[in-house]
Amino acid sequence: MTDTRRRVKLYELNAERQWDDKGTGHVSSTYVERLKGISLVVRSEADGYGSLLLESKIQPDTAYQKQQETLIVWSEGDNFDLALSFQEKAGCDEIWEKICSVQGKDPSVDFTQDLVEDSEDDRGFDEISETAPPIELPAAELAKLEEISELVSSCLSSPLRREKLATAIENDNYIKKLLNIFNICEDLENMEGLHHLYEIFRNIFLLNKNALFEVMFSEDTIFDVVGCLEFEPGNQSPKRHREYLKSMAKFHQVIPITNTELLSKIHQTYRVQYIQDVVLPTPSVFEENMLSTLSSFVFFNKVEIVSLILEDEKFLADLFNELKDSKTTEDRRKELVLFLKEFCQFSQTLQPQSRDSFYKTLSTLGVLPGLEMTLQSPAKETKAASVDILLFIVDFSPSLVREYMMQQINSTDDDGLLMNIVIEGMICDTDMGAAVQLMGIIRTLLDPENMLASVNKSEKTDFLNHFYKHCMHVFIAPLLSNTVHESPEKSDSCTVQVLGLILELLSFFVEHHTYHIKNYILHKDLLRRILILIKSRHTFLKLCALRFMRKIIALKDEFYNRYIIKGNLFCPVIDALVSNYDRYNLLNSAILEMFEFIKIEDIKSLCTHVVENFSPTLDKITYVQTFKALKMRYDQHQDRLKDRGGLENNGVSTILRQANSRFRRDDRQLDEDEELWFNDDEDFDDEGSSSVGPGPTPSGEPNKAVIGLTAVTAATTNSCEKNGGTAVTTVTEVPSIDKLMEEDKKKELLGSVLSGQVDSSSPTLSTAGAATAKIQSLKTSPAPNPQVENGANKKAMALVDYNDSDSDEENGSSDEDLPPSKRLKTAT
Repeated sequence: MTDTRRRVKLYELNAERQWDDKGTGHVSSTYVERLKGISLVVRSEADGYGSLLLESKIQPDTAYQKQQETLIVWSEGDNFDLALSFQEKAGCDEIWEKICSVQGKDPSVDFTQDLVEDSEDDRGFDEISETAPPIELPAAELAKLEEISELVSSCLSSPLRREKLATAIENDNYIKKLLNIFNICEDLENMEGLHHLYEIFRNIFLLNKNALFEVMFSEDTIFDVVGCLEFEPGNQSPKRHREYLKSMAKFHQVIPITNTELLSKIHQTYRVQYIQDVVLPTPSVFEENMLSTLSSFVFFNKVEIVSLILEDEKFLADLFNELKDSKTTEDRRKELVLFLKEFCQFSQTLQPQSRDSFYKTLSTLGVLPGLEMTLQSPAKETKAASVDILLFIVDFSPSLVREYMMQQINSTDDDGLLMNIVIEGMICDTDMGAAVQLMGIIRTLLDPENMLASVNKSEKTDFLNHFYKHCMHVFIAPLLSNTVHESPEKSDSCTVQVLGLILELLSFFVEHHTYHIKNYILHKDLLRRILILIKSRHTFLKLCALRFMRKIIALKDEFYNRYIIKGNLFCPVIDALVSNYDRYNLLNSAILEMFEFIKIEDIKSLCTHVVENFSPTLDKITYVQTFKALKMRYDQHQDRLKDRGGLENNGVSTILRQANSRFRRDDRQLDEDEELWFNDDEDFDDEGSSSVGPGPTPSGEPNKAVIGLTAVTAATTNSCEKNGGTAVTTVTEVPSIDKLMEEDKKKELLGSVLSGQVDSSSPTLSTAGAATAKIQSLKTSPAPNPQVENGANKKAMALVDYNDSDSDEENGSSDEDLPPSKRLKTAT
């Protein structure tokens, strides 16, 4: 069984003078070769490997301090304070004895210090020895206050003298004697004496001695200590800190507390925090480290308060029962939520294991159902506090919240789901403060990175399926309602801020959710709707829309690329570039960077589409070389196609070239995720699928058309296409995205089937006959209509993938997939 005597928590004092929990482990004192001496070594218990949390050599001149029987505190360097909090007193005593033996000290002392600074005066303290005489304090009398003040002040410069002075004050019960003098001075209005007492007690705080704090912060002395600090020299009139603490600061019990120890700790912690933050003057740079023990006192008090409340089961049960009761008034619910928020803030002082138990206890008692009610509260203060509480829970344990949300599926309708309540809170927040916090909560809950370590291995798939089926329509509703027509419906600041948050999260989904968001974008024609926002008068919203498209292109996914090409979705981007032409700004740079990425990454399908459809416009932009280089890439692609055409003219059989494909990897092979979403559409059947048409209908949904793949060669009128050619008058409907994607898949499957047949070592007659029949069917396909030949060829070429491999033959020799030169030969 593990030895709990040496079990410790390691704390480190941060720049804000707060203690950070660095982990839990077991401490030992052993000789470390690297450090050449006896050292304190703490090894973690969390990872199972005993990783090193601390390795600190016990230096002969380091000042160690023992506090509260289970705490050892020391400083390493000027601004690096450490603390070990022991689970048991016996373990603390063992390590303390080891430290004292290394430094040659008596373990009965609570402070070890062997270093005296060079500035020490000549009164006998320049030699370090435990046999040095103790400091003798003057008699606690009104006439000697000035002498006492000078003595206390003179001891601050030496750590050894500070220790001697603190010991003398503690042993002589000196603080209570000084407070008696304070009461006399205040009654006599002796301002000189009161000013001396202010200096004395201010310097006693700087002694940084926990035993003295225990005396000063007791119930019967704390108000007199505060009174001493009211009479600061230089102030015309004393401050009224005691009046505030006694009269104005009222302790309000939301739920009656019967535990007297808990009540006492709460009162003490509030008052000490007030002394630290308000009463004491701001410490100088040299005094800052002298108040570390005061911060520790508050820190450990908070830990004890949380522990005492968690032990009181009736208190917490009453709290949550009243919070979830529909009869509770809004004012009362606000009080309960504010108490719960402060309770969660205090829990931040707990170590991770204790905090995990803390949030599980809250979850068992029903904190999340309670938050469902308070997040919809009309009172801003209640809603803001509820958001803070949910943020505490999600930041520490997102899986806890996801598990609750999954349990709601069969028992709650979509409007009552916690995720949808959070989304509605983000959308409807007018001040935007809570909206940003709620956006962060949604992002954390939907981040696959923090789902990987879950015990439930299917958490990622199950939760994302739940979100896209039950919550996504609520999330994008403001976006769809604002992009019904060719330009944004609303442009008020609140609406555009919400749209900005939605686009930021959608960009995150594209990057991390793979096939879930892909399926949604393709079925809802979401990119077309988002690109309408490029016409917004708010530049940041234009950039958000552009960033979303840039995230999609960065994936270099051919499904997305075909979707962009078939929907002609570069048109609004080119329009924005042209309308912004004379202004050198962030929008201009962002658009150019997107095309630069297409060029550098050599995304052939997008490169071909852009050059063939937008050259007349883009050729005029010469202040960057991006479009010129893009045109060169396109010409290189065309040269490769001509070389392929030459091979076919020389009698190289398509079937034989397919046979060679077995020696090459198929670049367009579907990965497992894409197969999953491609073959499984039932999740979205109830939402319907939208087409990729030239624009949305007045109802807000894109046009739908179910026609054959041969209708892909639609001639569309494009404001960006000014090629000076003959006007195209024949316009056909654009097929639905479902149909196009299905046809693409069929062609890929057909190519793999033919490849598999030819791959046989001795092909049968029936196999050859099937392949011949396929070629024959292509040869007998109708010739293109001469009236639309030019426009159709241009459109068809934009749909071809020009990979370095012969992907057009491998994936089925459909007429629409061939470049113009090949299609004409096949048609004849």
